[in-house]
Amino acid sequence: MNQPISTETIYNAQATNWLRSEKVLLSDFTARPRVLEALGEITDQDILDFGCGEGYVSRMLLEAGAKSIFGIDSSAEMISQAQTMAKELKLFNASYTEGNAVTFNQFPKTSFDKAIAVFLFNYLTIEEMTQVMSKVRSLLIPGGTFVFTVPHPCLPFMREETPPFYFEHGDKSYLDGINQTFEGKIWRRDGIPVSVRCVHKTFAHYFEALTQAGFNSMPEVKELAVTDEHLAFDPEFFSPLKGYPLHVLFKVKAND
Repeated sequence: MNQPISTETIYNAQATNWLRSEKVLLSDFTARPRVLEALGEITDQDILDFGCGEGYVSRMLLEAGAKSIFGIDSSAEMISQAQTMAKELKLFNASYTEGNAVTFNQFPKTSFDKAIAVFLFNYLTIEEMTQVMSKVRSLLIPGGTFVFTVPHPCLPFMREETPPFYFEHGDKSYLDGINQTFEGKIWRRDGIPVSVRCVHKTFAHYFEALTQAGFNSMPEVKELAVTDEHLAFDPEFFSPLKGYPLHVLFKVKAND
């Protein structure tokens, strides 16, 4: 039996297709701007970026006034891209390091004002996700905010395997595909696809993991989709996804 390709291998091989300084990927339009919106005021705040990739979101946060960014990603090539971009742009308050989100513990600070995990948990099992959430909870200041996004749990079962976004669920259903890995692709507007994957979880698993991690307030939950603005901007690209739930954004406070 062939061994599955690791997430690190996938992202190391396609790191250059993720590098960007403006909106290119589908989710750069449909999800990442909503992360910044959910974070709210970030001026002079220290932010932890789990699964930072090549640093696209963290660069936007610094432009918006964040005091510092510490990013972690398991892909050496993605981290190299992030470090290079930070150096070229003279973002001396951005720090990136290679590491596994589940086991990493070499943080430069004992606490952060806010934390994000943009499409990280779809690469982790339920158990691994819960461990990372517990780590985030321990690193946030009292009242700190945690925002994360994941593919919508229903999407793999609603869309055919066609551009510009899909996951392959095979013969698995919503309830018997739990903790199973679904391979997929998400497209750039220039027609280039990048490989993504989703370790399937139901909505209940996200709520349960947050509770087990020590978050004791109800999270805000937003289902993200193509908007009228997206359709007006590029109808050919966005129209195939009209009406589908694409991603979910969770926002939760670290209340005592």
